[in-house]
Amino acid sequence: MNVDDVVAEKIAAARARAEAAKRRRAAFAAARQRGLAARHAQKLRNQASARTTDGSETDTPSASNDTTEENS
Repeated sequence: MNVDDVVAEKIAAARARAEAAKRRRAAFAAARQRGLAARHAQKLRNQASARTTDGSETDTPSASNDTTEENS
């Protein structure tokens, strides 16, 4: 085995690692997009259910309305 073979093996291994990393990033990006889409859909469902039949909004408490004592 000469130096050229060793270098070729290292290059092939680096390409394989780079391709695996690319596939891993693509999988994470796809999962993130699915999660964001689900979050957005849930937000729209929550907004729709918060409206009454006459179109006015109901008084629904949110986490931003909590006081510090309630959060403790």
